[in-house]
Amino acid sequence: MSSSLVRQLTPEELELQKKQAELIALEVQLAQRELELATFQAELHSFEYRYMQVVGIRQEELDQINAQIAKYLTLMASNHKFQPSVQLKQLYREVAKRIHPDLATDPKERERREQLMALVNRAYESGDEAQLRAILQDWESSPDSVQGEGATADLIRTIRQIAQSQERLQSIEAKLQTLAQSELHQLRIKTQKLEQFGQDLLLEMAHRFDQEISMAQQQLNELKAKMG
Repeated sequence: MSSSLVRQLTPEELELQKKQAELIALEVQLAQRELELATFQAELHSFEYRYMQVVGIRQEELDQINAQIAKYLTLMASNHKFQPSVQLKQLYREVAKRIHPDLATDPKERERREQLMALVNRAYESGDEAQLRAILQDWESSPDSVQGEGATADLIRTIRQIAQSQERLQSIEAKLQTLAQSELHQLRIKTQKLEQFGQDLLLEMAHRFDQEISMAQQQLNELKAKMG
């Protein structure tokens, strides 16, 4: 008889129970997602604060020092007087006598000589005697500097081309080795490893900034001393 007293729920009531269950489940899910969002935001803010305290302040300090360095370099450049030495003038004349564009016999050769003379002029203006000598030495050992036709001239040119190729190959190998041993490459490998172990990179970044700041400050002090 008691079973007959149990009222059957109406379709509306059944739907209400269903929706209430969905709401409870949704509220649980929403609370979890809110927690995850708050946690994520807090972690980001904490990281941002730590970054600024460890790295950001150093970066700002380095930027300020570099700005002062640029200012002093500009002042020094404006006060610079070009006073080439006698040796530098003689060397420039010697280089120009050999590779001046007016000595070219065809348009391509003239263009190449013009580009080379641009390097010569920059080296002369900066007073770089070593660079001028290097340009002259490269030119004198170049196959293009060999005059004349026939087997003998071709042989000399070929031998020099071989030497140039070997030198270029050695240069490439040296550059590859340098790149493989460079701080940038090592840092790339180290960064990947540290990320895998979840280690903090900020302290390493801060250390590098400290070194850069120290060198920049030394440069700035030297510039100030030169300017009086």
